[in-house]
Amino acid sequence: MQRKPNTDNKSHFFVTVIAGFRAKVALEAIKNQKTLAELSQQYEVNAVTISKWKSKFLENMAIVFENCQENKSTPGTPELDELYAQIGQLKVENDFLKKSARRLGISDTEWK
Repeated sequence: MQRKPNTDNKSHFFVTVIAGFRAKVALEAIKNQKTLAELSQQYEVNAVTISKWKSKFLENMAIVFENCQENKSTPGTPELDELYAQIGQLKVENDFLKKSARRLGISDTEWK
């Protein structure tokens, strides 16, 4: 059985691991290829707990698809425009640094 350690700096990682483990076990229970008793023995988790995880999984699975359209960046969105602006700014800075390096006599092979 996986347990969350008390260290704060690693807690996010372990919470994600535990959530992934729960999802994996719940999905196995949904498949109905093994009984709850078999899954309980395999994953060392109480059968009642697996049943609760399965119910919670089934209740919340629609959430995955609710924000599907919102997560996609379309041209013209502020996020995408900001990224293009950053790319342009970096390109200008890169060109400036290349010209400055040439003026100082630094060969292309030294700064590539």
